[in-house]
Amino acid sequence: MERHRPAVIYDKVNLKDLPKLSDLDAQVQDLVRKSSWFELYGFDWCVCAFSLLMVPLALVILQGDSWIHLSTGALLYGWIHMVLATKCGHAAAHGALMSSTSGHRLLSVFFVEFIGTFSEELAYDIHIKTHHPYTNIIGLGDSSTWRAPFIPAFIYMFITPLAVPFLALLVSIAGLFGQWLKLLRFLIIAGIGLTINLLLLMKVSGFSLIGAIFMICITRGIWSIPYIHINIFQHIGLPMYSRESKPKRIYQMATGVLNLFRNPLLDYAFGHSIINCHVEHHLFPKLSDNMCLKIKPIVAKFLKENGLPYNEDSYMGRLWHFLDKYKELMVHAPPITHFVGLQ
Repeated sequence: MERHRPAVIYDKVNLKDLPKLSDLDAQVQDLVRKSSWFELYGFDWCVCAFSLLMVPLALVILQGDSWIHLSTGALLYGWIHMVLATKCGHAAAHGALMSSTSGHRLLSVFFVEFIGTFSEELAYDIHIKTHHPYTNIIGLGDSSTWRAPFIPAFIYMFITPLAVPFLALLVSIAGLFGQWLKLLRFLIIAGIGLTINLLLLMKVSGFSLIGAIFMICITRGIWSIPYIHINIFQHIGLPMYSRESKPKRIYQMATGVLNLFRNPLLDYAFGHSIINCHVEHHLFPKLSDNMCLKIKPIVAKFLKENGLPYNEDSYMGRLWHFLDKYKELMVHAPPITHFVGLQ
């Protein structure tokens, strides 16, 4: 099989002229200090509470026998799961749901393991300790785990994501294998969460055990399609760096991260920090989704005024781009951007 070696793109940037991240940080922190508790954390807790209040409605809709009832209920139940497992789990992992540091880990375990059925330990290692500090660094945070070069484009983009709920459980077990106490804790917490889900679908919506298992796979699998898309849209196809040519953080994040345009359905299913404020999130990962949205004009203005990119695109624009350039983006090795200049 032909091996594709990374190409090298020489980016001739006078790094001495880069703006200071500390200047942007000063503007952002000034806004943070002036913000109320509701702006800092309360709004995101309201979204979380709203999704929980929608659970009974989704379960009642799923009682219906028609395809309209089943499809509507499945979409709503899956949306609720994404709000709690992805939006809230992501924020909890970053410590963006409260000022107290002692409760962050418990919240992360609740949202990521109990609700999301994925190991909080692995999520922290993969996302917090690797992806964020090494965003778009080849071999570390280059999103290569999302590449599956042996899978054709259409199947990868629209069929394979349906297996994500099942694969998440397998990846967690495999990742914790040998760490028996951590594995046991995960299986207990995730098992209780799945059991409660099954009981709700069986006792309230009237499904059989097999039907409830199938419904959990469907509700989570449907929303895993945009989940996969978003994770590849935000970084793949943007400049990638080697550890030796890693630029300063502000340039790394400005060039290697992309925002998707506002989309109410996705904004609240996955969170602003994942959808339309991903650049802001990578620059200030401890801010809540609502605060990322609030600092967005400051960050956009600062980057543009200082000649740095502020990457934005629509969901459909990125989707067509990936379908058209799938072999280049998802099969071949990404090019390395090598800096020429002084840091």
